[in-house]
Amino acid sequence: MKSVNLFNTHSIGTHLCTAAVLLCFYSCSHEEKVTLETVTVTKGEISETVTATGTLESITSVDVGTQVTGIVSQLFADFNSVVKKGELIAEIDKTTLESELKSANSTLESAKVTYEYTKSNYERDKQLHDKQLISDYEYETSRKDYLVAKSSYEKAQADRVRAARNLSYAEIYSPIDGIVVSREVEVGQTVVSSMNVANLYTIADLDNMRVVANVDEADIGSVKVGQNASFTVDAYPNDIFKGNVTQVRISPTTTSNVVTYEVLISTQNPGHKLIPGLTANVTIKTKEANDVLTIPLKVLRFTPQEFENGGDDLPSFTLPKPRNAMPPTGDTPKDPAIPTDDMHRLIWVLRDNHLVPTEILIGVDNGITAEVIEGLQEGDKVAESYKTAQLSNGEAANSGENSPFMPKPPGKDRQKKR
Repeated sequence: MKSVNLFNTHSIGTHLCTAAVLLCFYSCSHEEKVTLETVTVTKGEISETVTATGTLESITSVDVGTQVTGIVSQLFADFNSVVKKGELIAEIDKTTLESELKSANSTLESAKVTYEYTKSNYERDKQLHDKQLISDYEYETSRKDYLVAKSSYEKAQADRVRAARNLSYAEIYSPIDGIVVSREVEVGQTVVSSMNVANLYTIADLDNMRVVANVDEADIGSVKVGQNASFTVDAYPNDIFKGNVTQVRISPTTTSNVVTYEVLISTQNPGHKLIPGLTANVTIKTKEANDVLTIPLKVLRFTPQEFENGGDDLPSFTLPKPRNAMPPTGDTPKDPAIPTDDMHRLIWVLRDNHLVPTEILIGVDNGITAEVIEGLQEGDKVAESYKTAQLSNGEAANSGENSPFMPKPPGKDRQKKR
């Protein structure tokens, strides 16, 4: 039993010694090297967007009805029929309307004869009255008969015009070029004209469509007329349709305490893929910049550091002075001051292995990339971040990106700022 215990104690000590040697060897043979990651300034496109959902509808949609009462005798158009402006699409039975026109014509002829007769009598009696050959009573009676006949004749003319117009209303013509999207009647059905026009068809111009999008109140302030927009519909998930904002309606709609505003987006529809009622997923470009210099927003947060170990090959740099410490007059300092607003930002450009602080003016950004208005040129290399690589016997063992400011395992040199 004792010999066994001595043997186990010796084995444990041997293993502990071996582990310490291996840990020491690993610590001595592995070290970290810090490198600088840069990005190249390139030209690209940046946009800031607002998303919403909406419903497609035709810009021009007309309900075609009838102004006369009658029986539908013929229909010349059906659902999805393509019609032209002025094309005959339906007809109301004309029997009653034609008889009313004939009656109006007869009444008009009778009134005309009476009018011409009383007019001739009135003109003759007027001449006799002027010569005092007839009494005032006879003259006034003749004048009255003439005025009554004249009024009856004018009324008969108006009745004849109305009867003729009602007969013309029996033929229904398309008011626009478009497609029949709805038919409300059948042949033989009686349509009654009252205060509301009896609707027969709904014709829509599918060449010109629009999306009525519901934009959230938090985004409506950035939506303006004329902005570019794109949208998709579930019917064609792989197609992207283009449009423009044509109207921003200021009348709010509140649903479940959510306030939205209607925004109209017009679009062309030559292939007639888009049809009324489809749900559209809309993206409105509230800010847009094309063919501009771009940099990642990450470079705006970069701050140069110096490292005691593993950073011998890093570019040198000189920190800029605060703006209030700069001389108010005199020559322009060699290095820019720290900017004091959000549009003017300080970045670090790599030139001849030296980090040069450079003040730039930024424009549109989308949360990932920013537009550079001035301060940089295409091809400039801008510092983005530091990267650590673990080396073993002079060769990289791990090239993954790590922060040089994260805690290191025991036995490794820590980064220090000079």
